[in-house]
Amino acid sequence: MYTKNELSKTRQEFWTTFGQYMKPVPNADGTKINWKNYKTGVKHMYFRMKAERDFTSISIEVQHPDKEIRSLLFDQMVTFKRIFQQEVEEEWIWAPDAENEWGEFSSKVEKTLPGVSVMNRDDWPKIISFLKPRIIAIDAFWSNMKYGFEGLT
Repeated sequence: MYTKNELSKTRQEFWTTFGQYMKPVPNADGTKINWKNYKTGVKHMYFRMKAERDFTSISIEVQHPDKEIRSLLFDQMVTFKRIFQQEVEEEWIWAPDAENEWGEFSSKVEKTLPGVSVMNRDDWPKIISFLKPRIIAIDAFWSNMKYGFEGLT
């Protein structure tokens, strides 16, 4: 088992490494971007990347506190599902009502890679290889489709 401090320190080291690896990669519009802290420009919509002890994942999450607005934003994602799938070139899980560990609800589109651990540095290349093409694909999708979400919140 790892202490909370060990886990936190290793995660921080991983995300620093990931950030350095992604730093030279421009976004779909050709500009510099902070990939880990991607700003969607739409309130309550986030691109999330997780590296945990037993999996890594990437998602687009809608965390609006108003269920109706959250549903509206998720429905808009569903409207663009075919375009999204063309960008990511694979199936993702579409969850209109996902509950997190704090009992809060969100809607999300997610892809998970099980069986890897951020605590195992030998897994870092696998984790980065999983996250990199997917965050780039999400960015390409967002570059073209962001306008469809603006003004809905």
